[in-house]
Amino acid sequence: MTELEPVEERKLERSPSIGIRWLTYLIVLPMIVVSTTFFGSISLVCGLWDRSGWQQHEVARIWARVLLIISLSPIELVGAEHLRPEQVAVYASNHLSYYDTPVLFAKLPFQFRILAKQSLWKAPFIGWYLNRSGQVPIDANSGRSAIAGLLRGVKTLKSGLPLLLFPEGGRAEHGKLTPFQSGAAFMAIKAQVPLVPLALVGTYEMLPIHSYHLTPHPVKVVIGEPLDTTGLTTRDADALTEQLFSAITKLYFQHAETLD
Repeated sequence: MTELEPVEERKLERSPSIGIRWLTYLIVLPMIVVSTTFFGSISLVCGLWDRSGWQQHEVARIWARVLLIISLSPIELVGAEHLRPEQVAVYASNHLSYYDTPVLFAKLPFQFRILAKQSLWKAPFIGWYLNRSGQVPIDANSGRSAIAGLLRGVKTLKSGLPLLLFPEGGRAEHGKLTPFQSGAAFMAIKAQVPLVPLALVGTYEMLPIHSYHLTPHPVKVVIGEPLDTTGLTTRDADALTEQLFSAITKLYFQHAETLD
């Protein structure tokens, strides 16, 4: 057993009390649904004239901040000096919870677009927002469709907008990092922009996968040093992906211990 494993084991042993579960079901979840519907409707109205997605992004940031207030969970941004809002980059984060997206929308202080599963475009309000605001869909079930999605992401980067994605491809089943797909590295290399590692810590404990009861818990968004892609080719995508995984893993465990 490594010195890092006990940290994870203690987290996985925790479970919310019956009182917190019922509080979530009766109050918190309805508030989340109402907030999402309300701000989703505003975003749709903005989409009637805002084809750039900028106003809709600002609505999404307000929605995200409301959800964080509802969660009663303090959020801390660490490593903000590594953020360069004026520079286009690919931002890649581990994926632990449905709350990851609101946390990132609330804490990243600049406009960006997200690369997300195409199936989300079918969800009411969420899908409508994704479609109208210029987000980038990707279908991982088909190799050709996946490449097309990545090339759309490259086009977004070259248009001057940063891109955010979860290279694991889905939420972590047990709160542990799972192997990364190479799409983030591929797009960063093709667009010749930095690849920035992000580590989310605490969102799994707040709202784990296959769960609908929200437990207040401190959360950190940790920004790592950008990985340079200058001169790299797509043949280097796998090696760069390994660097990314190593950087996010290191950031996660460094800060998970302080929250445990």
